[in-house]
Amino acid sequence: QVQPVESGGGLVQAGESLRLSCTADGRTFSSYTMGWFRRVPGKEREFVAAITWDGVNAYYSDSVKGRFTISRDNAKSTLHLEMNSLKPEDTAVYYCARKGRNGRYSVVGYGDHGAYDYWGQGTQVTVSS
Repeated sequence: QVQPVESGGGLVQAGESLRLSCTADGRTFSSYTMGWFRRVPGKEREFVAAITWDGVNAYYSDSVKGRFTISRDNAKSTLHLEMNSLKPEDTAVYYCARKGRNGRYSVVGYGDHGAYDYWGQGTQVTVSS
């Protein structure tokens, strides 16, 4: 199985938007909950958002709820994160990952980075004030 690959990061000003994408091979992606995490140097990896295998249910951290939207296209094995009203504190490296613990279809532990097995290399998002 191939690692997911993120894209779409960049430098924006506060209040602007970015759309992150993550592509994976079908065996990595289909039937699994997928998530976005972020990391700031010197801090723990932080949960951002997750979406069930069928795209029906989405979950967000309190810090991004109402501003970010996670979505997926299973036909294209692609995951997205639409980020609006960006703030300087959103600056981080963003990772997409597959929640492999408990197998296909499971959503248990979606906020726990330890429940994810396949990770991308990350894409940098920088928000200037």
